Amino acid sequence: MLSPAAAPAAPFRPAVPRPRTEPMGLFAFLRAARANPLTTWYEEHFEKPIVTGEGALGRVTVVSEPSAIRHVMVDNAANYRKDDLQRRVLAPGLGNGLLTAEGDEWRLQRRTLAPIFSPRHVAGFEAPMAEAAARLARRLKKRDGQSVDAALEMTRVTLDVLERTIFTHGLAREPDALGRAITRYFEALGPIDPLDVFGMPDWLPRIGRLKARPALRFFAEVVDELIERRRALVASGAQAPHDLLTLLLQAQDPETGRGLSDLEVRANIVTFIGAGHETTANALTWTLYCLSQDETARETVEAEIDAAFAESPAPGLDALPRTKAALEEAMRLFPPVPFMSRQALAEDRIGRIKIPRGSLVTVAPYVLHRHRRLWDQPDAFMPERFLPENRARIDRYAYLPFGAGPRVCIGASFSVMEATLVLAHVLHAVRLDRAPEAGPVVPLHRVTLRPQDGLRMRVTARG
Repeated sequence: MLSPAAAPAAPFRPAVPRPRTEPMGLFAFLRAARANPLTTWYEEHFEKPIVTGEGALGRVTVVSEPSAIRHVMVDNAANYRKDDLQRRVLAPGLGNGLLTAEGDEWRLQRRTLAPIFSPRHVAGFEAPMAEAAARLARRLKKRDGQSVDAALEMTRVTLDVLERTIFTHGLAREPDALGRAITRYFEALGPIDPLDVFGMPDWLPRIGRLKARPALRFFAEVVDELIERRRALVASGAQAPHDLLTLLLQAQDPETGRGLSDLEVRANIVTFIGAGHETTANALTWTLYCLSQDETARETVEAEIDAAFAESPAPGLDALPRTKAALEEAMRLFPPVPFMSRQALAEDRIGRIKIPRGSLVTVAPYVLHRHRRLWDQPDAFMPERFLPENRARIDRYAYLPFGAGPRVCIGASFSVMEATLVLAHVLHAVRLDRAPEAGPVVPLHRVTLRPQDGLRMRVTARG
């Protein structure tokens, strides 16, 4: 038996809202959901495979059983669509793009965008991703001994990646201004509005939408500038880069020959600038936080990264399995999108549970990834779960940082490659520790899952 001095350190368990044990009334639920939806989950959600009941949103079935999730999101996916509440929250900013479109419109957009996120095409993005990561690493190394907001730095680098990959002529605006607009957008529209919960008409003003208007106007200006510059380039006879913007402008449905409307083009550009970059930035932020609190895990990742850079100035994913595992474990504890819900188009049955037509079925990665029937020490940061030799033991539908089924995130492989390379370059150059002046880290659900007040960290140059 190990002596106390020789015993391995206990894994890091990040502080999160404690699940509720006592029922809430309607108004208490609405207040909690508006402040931070993470505070509305109950103990039973983390213990039972399926929980169903009546609430402010009508009948809701929360599913955390992998085979039942597969039924909803894959086997019988045609019977479920994104619910009205999600669309009311997202559509004002993201329009009718890939994230919010339904039916034939969604299928056309998915077919149009699929080529740029094919494995071959994503592999071609590795070099520009590494360049953006190296630029960030150099910038942080110059801040040796200083305090930085790691969340803001991750926003900057993911926007830099977008400019080097899918918007290759740049975003035409200063990245920090764009990052601030994205943050304002999610902070304004993220809180659940009771008018949306009760399905009130769209013409009734929502406080969040009013607060989001400046950010939405800024997005519109950025997008219009992108489109105008690209169309002018094409009109001049110059060779347009084969990136997302060109594909959107030239897209045609192979079956009908129909292209995307200007509104659809704009909606998808905003989706990739806003939601696409936001999720990766948050995944990076949470990974840096978890590693800063777990010395053993950090030293293991640093050793792998240092060895990889000793072999190559630009190591690839194959050389970074432990770095990637730390990222995946951070996304388990803090999934970029903590909540997904679907509305049943027709009556269905999940095992012995009846799903009435029009009712909601919720798959919440935040709950699923911490479910006590599915994970050993579910609240602990243990990156070894995701090492190649252990990965096969994780059920495909127990881990959903990017969703599943036909609507699985089209940019999942892009995001994982980007985040792993950024971590490698940053952690090779510097150590990031919680800044002495920093307050507690509070996870806040605002469409995505982000630290409530950013993440202040002290920079120490390595090597």
